[in-house]
Amino acid sequence: MSSVTIENSTYDLGRTALLFVDPYNDFLADAGKLWPMVKDVAEAVGLHANLKKVVGAVRQSGTQVVIVPHHRWKDGDLDGWDHPNPYMVAGYQRKTFEEGTWGGEWHPDFAPEPGDLICSEHWGSSGFANTNLDMLLKQKGITHVILIGLIANTCIESTAKFAVELGYHVTLVRDATAAASPQAMTCAHDINGPTYAHVITTTGEIVAAFAPAAQTAA
Repeated sequence: MSSVTIENSTYDLGRTALLFVDPYNDFLADAGKLWPMVKDVAEAVGLHANLKKVVGAVRQSGTQVVIVPHHRWKDGDLDGWDHPNPYMVAGYQRKTFEEGTWGGEWHPDFAPEPGDLICSEHWGSSGFANTNLDMLLKQKGITHVILIGLIANTCIESTAKFAVELGYHVTLVRDATAAASPQAMTCAHDINGPTYAHVITTTGEIVAAFAPAAQTAA
């Protein structure tokens, strides 16, 4: 099986990539700096289990996985900046994803595996802005991207919108992401998402589509 269908959209597996945004300990581990912010929503949607299911089904089908990491904190990062935005300033103040520390390491359940791509780190919210993500995807012939990870209404939304502007087919997965509040999730998937995303789906639908492809690949 070389393609799958989700909500009337066909995905050629050789031209599809799963973009996993920010799978750091600081986001996904119990002791992570940002985990308390997303914990309630993450647990409500079953985030960890759903991320494992999506990544597992996609990897087993032979579809490309791309890790899309946020910039890791370093001392002096914002020195001399004219106008770092509030998102950057807050991350800098709490040393989010600090380089060389546990918080800035991959969560062990979601670390890159052989064959995965890791793009360069983004400073703001978009995984495409000032990174090599677009180049990596184009060199692999990717036309369709499926986004999972954190946070739904910031990095996921910004990366997905940028992808649309660059001409990619974009899929959001409602329960393979989280945010600081249910309201933010609603905004990401029910208000903003339908204005740009081609498909807004669930973990169950992703797994149902990719599982037969995974069996064929095996």
